[in-house]
Amino acid sequence: MGIMKAIGDFLFGKDPDIFDEKGNVRHKFPEEKWQKWNERLSGNPEYDWRKHGAKERAQKSGDRSPQKP
Repeated sequence: MGIMKAIGDFLFGKDPDIFDEKGNVRHKFPEEKWQKWNERLSGNPEYDWRKHGAKERAQKSGDRSPQKP
């Protein structure tokens, strides 16, 4: 049966291995990787989407948008 599965996987592609029993996406990363990801996003204000603003970046870089008449 192993050879038939390998041929089937080759011809039709493998089933994705990211879904749990309920059909939700679950990436199987170690807990330490999730913790580092969370620390990076919460520790750096550059990644905080609540405080992000395109106007602030434009002012810092000196970029000026055309003004509406």
